[in-house]
Amino acid sequence: MGVTLDQIKKPVSEELEIFEKFFQNAMKSNVSLLDKITYYIVKRKGKQIRPMYVLLSAKMFGPVNNNSYIAAAMIELMHTATLVHDDVVDDANERRGYFSVNALWKNKIAVLVGDYLLAKGLFISVESQQIELLKILSATVKNMSEGELLQIQKARKLDIVEDVYYDIIRQKTASLIAASCSIGAATVSEDPEMVSLMYAYGESIGMAFQIKDDLFDYGTRDIGKPLGIDIKEKKMTLPLIHVLQKVNKKDKRYIINTIKNHNEDKAKVDELIAFIKENGGLEYANAKMMEFKSQADKILLQFPDNEYRKSLLDLSDYVINRSK
Repeated sequence: MGVTLDQIKKPVSEELEIFEKFFQNAMKSNVSLLDKITYYIVKRKGKQIRPMYVLLSAKMFGPVNNNSYIAAAMIELMHTATLVHDDVVDDANERRGYFSVNALWKNKIAVLVGDYLLAKGLFISVESQQIELLKILSATVKNMSEGELLQIQKARKLDIVEDVYYDIIRQKTASLIAASCSIGAATVSEDPEMVSLMYAYGESIGMAFQIKDDLFDYGTRDIGKPLGIDIKEKKMTLPLIHVLQKVNKKDKRYIINTIKNHNEDKAKVDELIAFIKENGGLEYANAKMMEFKSQADKILLQFPDNEYRKSLLDLSDYVINRSK
C-alpha cells in the first residue's frame, strides 16, 4: 500500500484549509444563479491535486504567503473552467459520479459559467497586481486550448505520430501542472532558474499524469473512466499510436477501420482493445510514463531534502499508481 493522498497533503493541510476559504470567496458573484452553480461545483470538488502542487512547490522555497493563495485560486478557477467546458464539448452528463453542470443547467449556462470562472481567475491576478502570475496563467490557457484543438484536428485524419501526441498532452494537460508548480515557486522564490526548474518538473509529471489517464481506457469498467471511451471519441492515445506504428499494413487497416467506422460498436472496440494489449501497447505506454516520472523525480532531487520535497515525490508515485 502506497502513501495516501491525506498523508501527502499533511505538510500543507493548514494551507489547504485557508485556500478552501480563499477559493470559495473567489467564486462569489452578484448573480444568485451563478452562486448556486458555483456552490454545487465546490461541493463536488475533486482531489485538489493542482492546489497541492502550488502550495507544496511554494513551501519548498519558504513560507506560503497571500500570493501563494492567489496563485492556487487562479489555477483552480482555470482548471474548474476547463472541466465545465470539457463536459459541454464531450456532451458528458457526469463528472466524478455527479451530474455535470451542463446536465443540470444545459450547455448555454455551462459555457457562461466556464467563461466566468476563467475570467475570475484572470481578474484576481490583475486585481492583486500579480502580473508575473498572469503571464503564466495566460500562457497556460493558450497552451491548453491549442492542445485540445490539435487533438481534434488529428482525430479527424487519424494521422497522429508519437511526437505529435507528446505535443498534444504537453499542451493540454502537462502545461497546467507545470504552471501550478512554477506559479507556486514564483510566489516565494525570486530566482528565475528555480521557477524554471519547477516548471520542468511539473511538465514531466504532467506528461506521466496524462499517459496514466490514457491507460485507464484499457482497464476494467470499475476503475477510472468507462472502457474504450477514447476509441469511441477517436482520440489517438499512446498505446494505440505505438501499435499502429509497429504493425503491418493489413493490421493497420483493421485498426483505422475499427476507429473510423465501428467506434460505437462495443464488441469491435473490445476486440481492438484486446489487439492493442496483445501487441504491447500498454507495456510501451507504461514504460514511457515511468520515463517521464523518473525525469520529474531527478529534477526534484536537485532540491534540498525536506518534507515538502518528500510530499512532491510521494505525489509523483500517487499520480502513476492511482486507480482513477
